[in-house]
Order: sequence, then C-alpha cells, then structure tokens
Amino acid sequence: MRLVFAGTPEVALPSLRALIASRHEVAAVITRPDAPAGRGRHTSRSPVGELADEHGIEVLTPHKASDPAFLDRLREIGPDLCPVVAYGALLRQAALDIPPHGWVNLHFSVLPAWRGAAPVQAAIRHGDEITGASTFRIVRELDAGPVFGVLTEPIRPDDTAGVLLERLAEAGAGLLTSTVDGIESAELAAVEQPADGVSYAAKISVDDAKVDFARPGLAVDRLVRAVTPEPGAWAWFRGERLKLGPLTRAESDTPLAPGEVLVERKRVLVGTATWPVSLGEVQAQGKKRMQATDWARGSRIEPGERVG
Repeated sequence: MRLVFAGTPEVALPSLRALIASRHEVAAVITRPDAPAGRGRHTSRSPVGELADEHGIEVLTPHKASDPAFLDRLREIGPDLCPVVAYGALLRQAALDIPPHGWVNLHFSVLPAWRGAAPVQAAIRHGDEITGASTFRIVRELDAGPVFGVLTEPIRPDDTAGVLLERLAEAGAGLLTSTVDGIESAELAAVEQPADGVSYAAKISVDDAKVDFARPGLAVDRLVRAVTPEPGAWAWFRGERLKLGPLTRAESDTPLAPGEVLVERKRVLVGTATWPVSLGEVQAQGKKRMQATDWARGSRIEPGERVG
C-alpha cells in the first residue's frame, strides 16, 4: 500500500524504519514543524523528519492539519492509509477522510485503558503490572476508535517511563506493520472498544512532577519513575529546585520524618510517610547531574534539613 506516515519524536522511529523496510511504500511523512532545540536554540528538524530526509522521503510540516495547502498536497500524494505514532497534533475530519483505509494509530496502552497523551507514565504512576500497545482506527473522539491489534508488556519494578516506552516502541513497530499488512489483505477487522474500563492519561506538567515526600514511599517511587526522563521529578531544597533521578527503597535504623535528609557515607536517605528512600542522581539548580552522595557533601547538609 501507499502510505503517508505521521509522527514526530524518537519513539516513532522504530515504526517508521519498519514501514520503510516493509513491502509498503512510504510516500511521505507528516511531522511537527521545525522548532528551536539545544542550548543554542537553533531550529532543527524533528527525529521523524530527519529520518525521512535520510531516505529521500518527502516531509510535510503543516502548522495545522486543517491547512488547505497541506490537505491539497495530501490528496495529490494519494495515500491508501496513514499510520500514526506520536504525531502530536489534532487531526481534523477533512484530513481523516482522505485515505480510503483511514488513519491507524499506534498507542502505547491496552485500550480502552489510558487514552490520552501520557499512557506509559500513567501506567507506572498507578502501579499497573501490565501495559502494552494497541493499533486502532482514528476517529474524532480521543483514542476511541476500533482496535485492530494489541500486545502486552509487563512493567518491571525499576522501569522508568523512558525505558518502558523504548521497549513498547520496538515491539509496537512490529504490531503496526502487521496491522498495515492485515488491512491490505482484508484479513484484519477492527473491533469496537468496550465501554467499560476507559481511563485517561493527561499530559504531565512540570508541576505534576513535583515530589511530595509526605506521601508513602511506594507512591514517591512510582511518581519519580513515571516522570523520568520527562519532565523530570523535582522537589524544593533550600528554596531552589532539586531535580531527582530514580530512587530506591532503603532500610534504616534511624527514624526519618517525611522529607528529612540523612547523609551516610555511601548513601543519602530521605524520609517518606512509610519507609525511607535512597536518592540516586540529583541535579541542583545551576549544577550538573551528580550522585546524591557528592551533592550532599558539597551542600554540607545539616541534621534535620528536609527536601520538599
């Protein structure tokens, strides 16, 4: 089939690579417009756009998917089907109506659970043991279209959102390719999502990533892993933001109040509402990332000081 692929970040690259290597033709890609990135804030192509450039594939970067010029060009290309992975923009009905086989999205949850922008983060934060990926036909309602295929993936105790998303992106590329194959052969039919079990995963803000050490240690651990690497966990310390990497449960003979910091020779502990946690990497404001023990030595933390 003739395809136009829509996607933007690195998580979409395994799927685009798989489709380029498949028997189908990727005639063009749609991605978000070039944007400032890095310290110099130089305008740069999205990861999907860069990969398309490497393969000589036409790149479309509409500011809105409703732009008349974009819709005209999409009609000229004439895709049979448009696969989508993390495109990052709303698709209007005028665009959805162009390919005869519609738009098929790879979504990183087992629908109807965790519709929305941050399904992997939500699964970790809420303590799900299993997550996965689904391919479905895009309709006007958010992530509510009929499902073509599903895969499942266990969530490991030390998974961060970034690590889990990498695994799902690789496995999901195979699912998306097989879905396109099945649609072409007419051997695959989409099944409507059940009405029960619907949940939503909103985009995570920087404020959402603030750690409250007055919560139980399990909740603290899940939150930190859910927002790693983006937007990144943080807490207040001495009036400034301290960024926090993944932490671990710790045992201590010294009782610690929530947020209270205890510096030992080989670890830095912080109290929670239940058991203490051992900090991993941290980043003080204006500093580089470092091990918590190095940060603690440089900060000369006094007994009884607290984070958060």
